[in-house]
Amino acid sequence: MDILLTNDDGIHSIGICALYESLKTEGHRVTVVAPSGERSAVGHALTISDPIKVKKIFREGREFGWAVNGTPADCIKLAVNVLLDRRPDLVISGINRGANVGINVLYSGTVSAATEAAILGIKAIAISIDSFSDLNYCYAAFVAKDIAKWFCKTDIKCRAINVNIPSLPAHKISGIKVTRQSTNSFNEKFEKRVDPRGNIYFWQCASFPKEIEKDTDIYWLKKGFITITPIKFDLTDYSCITKFFPPKIN
Repeated sequence: MDILLTNDDGIHSIGICALYESLKTEGHRVTVVAPSGERSAVGHALTISDPIKVKKIFREGREFGWAVNGTPADCIKLAVNVLLDRRPDLVISGINRGANVGINVLYSGTVSAATEAAILGIKAIAISIDSFSDLNYCYAAFVAKDIAKWFCKTDIKCRAINVNIPSLPAHKISGIKVTRQSTNSFNEKFEKRVDPRGNIYFWQCASFPKEIEKDTDIYWLKKGFITITPIKFDLTDYSCITKFFPPKIN
């Protein structure tokens, strides 16, 4: 397969390198087009007020990919429309540090890259690990390789999936669950601090709610399962279309 890799942690992150090596050993044609630096939580942002610069990146004397000074969504658009000589069969975004579950999905640059690929008609996978330290990228890359093979063979009409892996040793993984996204909101919290010059600033310290909806991505991830959530970019609330009556405009 022709596979395009991207992420929101930057082209030099360990996660994207682990994915690259895992997929190359399977014989896939792999191209990397990723942000030049950290772009976490930028959502589906696009660069429209500044030029987008691209730089070739080499690792161990080999061409590795393109670094883009834009967002994950920029990377997908630029790759498909300019940089690649043919459309990829699959886009994989990750491996992300930290889970992308629940409402987090809306803020995630990792997931938005996969969503952008889906908009362009390309199957896509976003993959994340539920940890910010001691991450087992080797196991996550192994899982991603197998899920990619399965997803491309399935005839289900789904263009994008969001995959999250527990931060556990492989033998402690409970299994795989295909599940829905939790819609519980964060417990919002901002920690107030003062710098040495007396200026006030804040750190965002939001956390997931203590009571977690059952049978959701957050619920099963915390139970030790790898979660797969089919996602789409249509935000229409179909349940309300027939209930709303257009307002009268005078």
